[in-house]
Amino acid sequence: MELCFATNNTHKLAEIQALLGPEFTLRTLSDIGCHEDIPEDRPTIPENSRQKAEYVWNHYSVNNFADDTGLEVYALNGEPGVISARYAGPQRNADDNMAFLWQRLAEENQPLPTPARFVTVITLVLNGNFHQFEGSVEGHIIATRRGTHGFGYDPVFVPEGRDKTFAELSMGEKSQISHRARAFAKLVAFLQERRAQ
Repeated sequence: MELCFATNNTHKLAEIQALLGPEFTLRTLSDIGCHEDIPEDRPTIPENSRQKAEYVWNHYSVNNFADDTGLEVYALNGEPGVISARYAGPQRNADDNMAFLWQRLAEENQPLPTPARFVTVITLVLNGNFHQFEGSVEGHIIATRRGTHGFGYDPVFVPEGRDKTFAELSMGEKSQISHRARAFAKLVAFLQERRAQ
């Protein structure tokens, strides 16, 4: 089955292709000729996810899926949440975002480590029909960066039940437990069920 993954993020693409396996062929936004910046200005993660998938469907008539992910820190009432990628500004710089997160925790006199969770919501569009799948993983934010794998806040997030950050885990290890993996497992199960019908 061929689907467009509404991203040009090569890290995400490799991670998701590994999760989906060889029976699915992923195309990027570039592959379908989409080079514009897709709007991401909705107030929640599920709405942002749908906005991206809906844009691709409306403009390119291509079956596709889009994901939106956020880090939610409980002590900060769910910040950074839907603005996780641009928490420290429009430059979307991971180092800036992590530094700003520590700054915000210090401003609120919150000790580290502090509980948090990652949430991913995927919106799938098949022939104009919309379906959403959510995955989350609990963990905590630590005071120093550790690891070189992954992206975003991975170097400062330790998932529950582990002593390594996401950035210290291999892609294989991360794909077994991550929020994105859990959401995509639901997507894959749905697609496989549809194919079997």
